Amino acid sequence: MSCSSLINRSLKRRRIPALLKTWLQRLTPPLLLLFFSLPVSAQNCPDLSTFNVDDQPDWKVLERQLGGLMSQCLASSEFFALYGAAQLNSGNLAGAAESLERALLIDPDNGAAQIDYAQALFDQGQLFPALQINEQLLQRTDLPGNLQPALASRQQSWQALTRQRSFQADLLTGYDNNLNGAPDSSLLALTLSGDPVLLEISPEFRPVSGPYLNMRLAGRYRQLAPDHQHNWTAGMQGRLSEDSKSDLLQLTTRYAFIRPDNGHSWQLTAGSSHLFFGGSALFSGTEAGARYQAASELVCKPYYELTTQHQLYHQQSLLNAFESKASAGVNCPLNNPNGGQQITAEFSLLNNAALKSGRLGGDRGGWQFNLDWQYQLPRGVLRAQANYTQIDDKQGYSPLLDNNAKRSQDRSSLLLQYREPLPTLGHNATLLINVYHQQQQSNISLFETLDTSAEIGLSWGF
Repeated sequence: MSCSSLINRSLKRRRIPALLKTWLQRLTPPLLLLFFSLPVSAQNCPDLSTFNVDDQPDWKVLERQLGGLMSQCLASSEFFALYGAAQLNSGNLAGAAESLERALLIDPDNGAAQIDYAQALFDQGQLFPALQINEQLLQRTDLPGNLQPALASRQQSWQALTRQRSFQADLLTGYDNNLNGAPDSSLLALTLSGDPVLLEISPEFRPVSGPYLNMRLAGRYRQLAPDHQHNWTAGMQGRLSEDSKSDLLQLTTRYAFIRPDNGHSWQLTAGSSHLFFGGSALFSGTEAGARYQAASELVCKPYYELTTQHQLYHQQSLLNAFESKASAGVNCPLNNPNGGQQITAEFSLLNNAALKSGRLGGDRGGWQFNLDWQYQLPRGVLRAQANYTQIDDKQGYSPLLDNNAKRSQDRSSLLLQYREPLPTLGHNATLLINVYHQQQQSNISLFETLDTSAEIGLSWGF
């Protein structure tokens, strides 16, 4: 039942709240034209007190009864407040919002209409307008005593939605044919005194395959405001296997400030990541970026992004670099009989500048293409992520390798993921299957790698 059934029509007239003035001014001209062009006949509106809403009425029946009286009550704020309450409790949100707006056009101080209008806005997903109207109701000095606790409780529960926390834990087991990321080739071609010499790579530097256990833990905090939001995420991922020298631990943190505005949005991001390999610190990255999502009437929405990252290699300082990435992409939500699918395509230009002189190969430049496809199946979600990266050194890599040729690398990868809810294991339990393949090719055999892995496990959200 709506809160209007509790008010007993006892709210007195007072100054028009500023927020309601703003909302009424934003009503579309067609609605105002329709309202003021209709004949006014308030004197023929029947006594609405005969419609008792204190005894759990059949709201659908009441909606039909009141609908037949509309032509007689076009100038009655009380009528549209009651009619809007009936529509609201019958699930007709669009009709309820329109009727309650009419009630407030006639009498902006109609307390019953204000209460139900706030609820209608909330049910339509307009959290902050609902919060502001409800807060103004709580400040009224003429509220009946039995109504104050209900409105205060509603305000508290709505306010709690502006701060959202969530956690996710994944536990998977799988098999990887290249746990240590070793080169695919068993031979290394050296250039000594101008002549090529083939040397066999030591077995300890060859690919190591085997089963592994993958564990992830992530947390997210989101704080919402009327015109922006703050997002914080933190995560930890670890991989354990029989080859302890290939064990991985990755720590990540990320912050995003998002400001939507009339169909487009701005996003500022900052974050850091730390990678440990075989028990030792290997890499740390600190990044910052900006993203603009353009407004568009088309299905596909374009966006543009600029990201910069400081790269620190703890054991090889000559590799330290500053990398910049400029991207343009489109996000396309599509429909299908099962629910929907989404496709995101992105093209990026890359530049990697060495922070110290003497880095083998010097600065690097290239480009990247990403494709992300998500498809809703009858029981789960299938996702595919494909990536292709081409990057070239601007100087010769080493006189000992291929006569000091400039290194060229192209890397392609494909991730297939399937997620399916498992309600028998809990409300937020999900089956997770991942298949991953990556291949890197280069004109220098030392940098050619091949890696394929498959894993299966469970994911829990809480």
